[in-house]
Amino acid sequence: MEDQKQRVYDALNKLNIKYEVVEHEPVHTMEDMDRLGLPAKGTLCKNLFLRDAKGKRHFLVTCDEKKTVDLKSLGRALGAGNLSFASEERLEQYLGLKQGSVSPFGLMNDADHAVEFFIDKDLGRCKSLGIHPLENTATVFLSFKDLDKFLWNLDVDVMKIKL
Repeated sequence: MEDQKQRVYDALNKLNIKYEVVEHEPVHTMEDMDRLGLPAKGTLCKNLFLRDAKGKRHFLVTCDEKKTVDLKSLGRALGAGNLSFASEERLEQYLGLKQGSVSPFGLMNDADHAVEFFIDKDLGRCKSLGIHPLENTATVFLSFKDLDKFLWNLDVDVMKIKL
């Protein structure tokens, strides 16, 4: 698993993206991250891996950990009907990730661009965003602009929405 994190760091370094890493015990909830004092470093991001009712479309939605996301209205806004959380098997299949490690960095593993990525516009006002580097034993803090640069380099369509 260590090489997973290193893949992210190598990609960030290659793009000359400034970032800070905080190594920590494995975290499984946003409460765990809060308990470790991580919000002091920047805005922690909540990442939802979702699917439509037929399982044909998959979505990764990133927003501030404090935001409440109404899946019904989000499904309508995305033109996807009813949304639900995708299974751990789908998470592994599409993003190569385990539960608790969902992150926009997982789009590195989506060579087919099968997952649609949406990010809350409000994150653009944050000084620094905290997201996992493909596993939940570290948090990478970087700017919204640099996350966008990272994803642009992967040829990911970053769709900004108001949540």
